[in-house]
Amino acid sequence: MEIVSVLGISLSETNYSESSKILNVLTKEYGVIGIISKGSRRMKSKLRGVSRKLMYGNYHIYYKENGLSTLIGVDVVNSFDKTIMDLKRVSYASYVLDLIGQISRQNDDEEIFDLLKNTLLKIEEGYNPEILTQILEVQALKFLGVSPSLDGCSVCGSSKNIVTIDSALGGYVCSDCYDGGRVVSDKTIKIIRMFYYVDIEKITKLEVSSDVVKDIRLFLDDYYDRYTGLFLKSKNFIKNINRLQE
Repeated sequence: MEIVSVLGISLSETNYSESSKILNVLTKEYGVIGIISKGSRRMKSKLRGVSRKLMYGNYHIYYKENGLSTLIGVDVVNSFDKTIMDLKRVSYASYVLDLIGQISRQNDDEEIFDLLKNTLLKIEEGYNPEILTQILEVQALKFLGVSPSLDGCSVCGSSKNIVTIDSALGGYVCSDCYDGGRVVSDKTIKIIRMFYYVDIEKITKLEVSSDVVKDIRLFLDDYYDRYTGLFLKSKNFIKNINRLQE
């Protein structure tokens, strides 16, 4: 096996044998790779502190293409210390890791790494984790091949007189094609399109009203249920948190 260094974000960790862990790490170069961190559960192991999920760094490994690579060490870029100490932040971050892990099984586009990295870094900086997660969810749909229609009516294609967004119809709906159902505000219509196109890395201000956030949450939850086939326990945990705060 050759020794390589690769920038990665740990999506998950699983205990292995009495003293080791297996990490699933998302990288640009190789997609998601499995890495065994031998002895990392021992108190004195030099790998103990870096062998966990939600760790962003330069992973030095014995790389094995069709099997488990072996961890040598990690040069930490960001350990997301503020995120892991905050229940709301870490809950959204955990869901984001789970979601990207599932998407990466179906698509190995290098942009997925940047989408995850930039979202987690903004959460760590203190930006609203729910809004950031919604942005990631909207943008992630293109990697699943089920993007909603946000440039025109999903029924006729017209970009004029958009009155709502409907998950059952696949996106925007204009006044001519509207046939009942929930109507959202103009602000919601504009904001969700902005979410789809915004560069997360360049965000310096993130203020969205609670009503708009709720509208987008309802749309995305139903849209994911209808079109992606992804059902994650971490998403249910977030839903429970949101119910307690309403």
